[in-house]
Amino acid sequence: MTFLIAEDSRTTRNLIKNYINETKIGRKCDFLEAEDGEHALDILKTKIVDFVLLDWNMTTEMTGLDVLKGIRSVDKLKKMPVVMITGESDKANVIEAIKHGANDFISKPIDKKLFSEKILKVLSHAKP
Repeated sequence: MTFLIAEDSRTTRNLIKNYINETKIGRKCDFLEAEDGEHALDILKTKIVDFVLLDWNMTTEMTGLDVLKGIRSVDKLKKMPVVMITGESDKANVIEAIKHGANDFISKPIDKKLFSEKILKVLSHAKP
């Protein structure tokens, strides 16, 4: 299973990889990384990805929400599991992300137990 981690912080990307590896997914996990939204969309156009973890605020003009909208606008990606990760606590952002097709939302700082529970929940509902 290949995860795309779109997050501008290398430290947070490494933390997410560690948490995924510690989650009992039941299959080998590979990782692709993007530091910004444009790179994330480029990866999705050229690589096979099974699951996207997407930061809301990245250091470019393109937000995580923009990337999410881009993902959902491509037929072959419409059903791809996408979990938004953010330091934002605004409930309006959560509603906006879900409205545009995010499967779930994780707040920073990331709680390891909650992270694992949410990843497994989204995977259990994902259509192959």
